[in-house]
Amino acid sequence: MTMQNSLEKLTLPEITPARDEDIIVYLRHSCKIAEIAAAAERNNLALKLCEQLDIKVTDEELQTAGDTFRQENKLLGASETIAWLAQQRISVEDWSQIIRISLLTQKLKEHLFGAVLDDHYINNRDSYKRVALSQILVRDLTEAMKIIKALRDEKDSFCALALEYSKGKQSRENGAFVGVRFLTELLPEITNAITDTNAGELVGPIQTQLGYHILRVEKWFPSDLSEVREQILEFLFRNWLEERIASAPDA
Repeated sequence: MTMQNSLEKLTLPEITPARDEDIIVYLRHSCKIAEIAAAAERNNLALKLCEQLDIKVTDEELQTAGDTFRQENKLLGASETIAWLAQQRISVEDWSQIIRISLLTQKLKEHLFGAVLDDHYINNRDSYKRVALSQILVRDLTEAMKIIKALRDEKDSFCALALEYSKGKQSRENGAFVGVRFLTELLPEITNAITDTNAGELVGPIQTQLGYHILRVEKWFPSDLSEVREQILEFLFRNWLEERIASAPDA
């Protein structure tokens, strides 16, 4: 019997929606539950801080944020919104709380770090430069050196070699290009290696815990506070929260 005939004779069991407990089991098996738990801890701490500092959200702010969310997600009518809520398995009250927490967290960031943000940006301006980066990631140093030789001596195509050799999913699927990144988003080893590199130059191989990176800087974008303000607030806030959680007596 051929595989095609076997598949045709196969009777699929009834497909039923996953229950909440099924989703929790899946999260545990996916090894993602620790980071979700950490995010929940940050949310809880942020809400307690807002209560302590008397930071509140008005009904008008909640309504405006809800309208913005619907526009951004093309939930232009009641039917689209209801269908989206059903798909996400959340109630209107859940959704309202999600928006409320987001607004409170934003206000808390501003309260804690808004006054020092300009100084932080001035002192760390270079860290918030953006770079368009291409990459080939391999596990073996010998293979990495072979690729570097092919690029430098034989002038092989960076894109073609990424498609053939790269173990990085994004770089392999996009012909080496991994996108435009802030330097603060990159692994420290990569940031240090490319900081003084000109556009078009090859760098590497650079070893990290992921393997050996062969990099090409495509373009540099100068930093501008208006573009990175939210990222700086999030960076300062997250680091501060993580330090508080780590130093807690039962951490």
